[in-house]
Amino acid sequence: MRQISSALLATTALAATLAVPALNAAAPRPTGTARHGDSRPATSPPPDARDRTDAPTAPPTATETGTKTGTTARETASAPPPHSPTTPTRSPRTPSAALPSGPCALPGAFPGTLTGVSEAAATPRGFTRATGRVRALTVLIDFPDVRAGISPRARYGEFFPAVPRFFRQSSHGRLDYRSTPILKWIRMSRPLASYDIGRGTSFNPASKNGYYAVAKEIVRTVDRNVDFRAYDLVNVLVTPNAGPPATKNVWSVTFSGGPLGLRTGDGTQLRNISFIWSRQTGPSAYRVLNHENAHSFGLPDLYFTDGRADPHPVGHWDPMDVDWGPENDFLGWHKWKLGWLTPDQVDCVHRPGSTTTHRLTPAAVPGGTKIAVIPVSRYRAYVVEARRTGPLDPTACRPGVLIYRVSSVTPSGRGPVRVADATPKSAGCYRKDPNVRAGLTDATYRPGQTFRAAGLTLSVLRSASNSPDAFRVRITTPKRP
Repeated sequence: MRQISSALLATTALAATLAVPALNAAAPRPTGTARHGDSRPATSPPPDARDRTDAPTAPPTATETGTKTGTTARETASAPPPHSPTTPTRSPRTPSAALPSGPCALPGAFPGTLTGVSEAAATPRGFTRATGRVRALTVLIDFPDVRAGISPRARYGEFFPAVPRFFRQSSHGRLDYRSTPILKWIRMSRPLASYDIGRGTSFNPASKNGYYAVAKEIVRTVDRNVDFRAYDLVNVLVTPNAGPPATKNVWSVTFSGGPLGLRTGDGTQLRNISFIWSRQTGPSAYRVLNHENAHSFGLPDLYFTDGRADPHPVGHWDPMDVDWGPENDFLGWHKWKLGWLTPDQVDCVHRPGSTTTHRLTPAAVPGGTKIAVIPVSRYRAYVVEARRTGPLDPTACRPGVLIYRVSSVTPSGRGPVRVADATPKSAGCYRKDPNVRAGLTDATYRPGQTFRAAGLTLSVLRSASNSPDAFRVRITTPKRP
C-alpha cells in the first residue's frame, strides 16, 4: 500500500457526522429476482441468531495430499472435467500480493477477537485464503423423492469452468481456483422434507436434521475415496428441482470460519462448505457459487436482510450484494482485503488537512493505482475507485469514479458498504435487465463533479487527454477539530 502521508485522520466528531449523500430513492425490487444465500458462522447459531458474524478460530487445513486411490474425482480449473480419474498433486502457489496493512487497513470491531465475515482488513484464521491455488471438492446430491432430472456433468457444467474463470479474471490471476468434482448423484437416504431445511436452517451437530445430517451422509458416502486434507473448501450442488425456485426464495448458504463439528475418516474437521440450491436467474447464474465461496474467503453480505423495500445499497457494483443477472466485478476494497491488489495499487490518504491528487485506473486495465482509501475513524473509511464497462462490468454504463463508505463494525446483512449515488434522482443508465438495480448503475462521479461530506471533498478532475482508462481525483481531508 502506498501511503500518501504520515498522520492518521481519525476524529470522533468526524466519525459521528460523516454520512454518504442520500442513496437513490427507494425502488421496488427487480422483477424475477431473489435474495442471495446466507453466510453463517461455523458455530451454527439457531435461526433467530443467524446474523451473528463471530466464528471460532481454527488452524490451517493439513497439507494437501490429494484424493485417495480409486476416486472418480478429477481436478478442473478452466476446462470441463476430464473423464479419467486422477489424484490432485501439490503444485507451486500462484504469486500473491501482501494482505492489507497500515493505517488504512481497518481493524475489526473487537481487536484481538474474532469478527467472522466483515469488512475488516484482516480475516480470522479458519477461513479459506483467497490467493494462490485454492482447491474445492464439489459433490452433487439429490433425494429419493426429488431425483435429479439432468446428468451430474450437466449440473456441474452450470458452474464450471465459469467460476474459476471469474476468480482468475477478478483477482488479476492471483487466485488459481481448482474444483475436483465427484461426477455422480449422491442420493440422500431420506425425503427432502424430512431434513427440515429452509432459509435459516443451521448446521447443528446436535440435530438429526438440517445441514449437519446432509453433510454427514455426504462424508459417509465419499470418505473412502476422498482425502479431505487436500481441499480448502467444499461445494454441494443440490439437484435444481429441489427446494423453491430462486425467484421465490434462495436457500443457498455457506458455513464458514471454523470446524463444523463433523470429522472425516482422515481426521479432518469439515469446514467452509457451501450448499447451492435451485438455479439463479440471469445470464451469469453461476455467480451464486462465487458469492457463496467468497463468504469462505471472509466477505460479508452487502445487501440488507431486514426486509426493507430497497435492500441493495451497493447494487451491481459487487456480487456480494447482487449476484444475479449480468456479470459484475468485486469492489476494489474487497480485492484489497482478499490480497488481489499489490501495495502500490492502493493510495492511503490519512493526513488531516491535506490535498492530494490521484490517478485511478479501472480493474480491467492492467497496472496502475486501483483505489484510494480515506479513513475517517478507526472502523470506517471512504474508498474511491475507477469503474468502466469491461469483461466483468457490462452494467458499468457510466464510466467514472465510484465512491463508497466502508464500515468494519457493521454486521453482514446490515449494509457494511454504502455507495454514494452521483445521480440520486436518475433511473439509471442500464435498464436492459430486470435483475439489475438500475438506479445505481449511474452512481459514478464524472469529471467536474464533487462529493462532499463533513469536511471531506472528493473532486473528479477533467483530464487533458480525456482518456477513458484513467480518472484523476483530488482529495481534500478536513483539518483536525
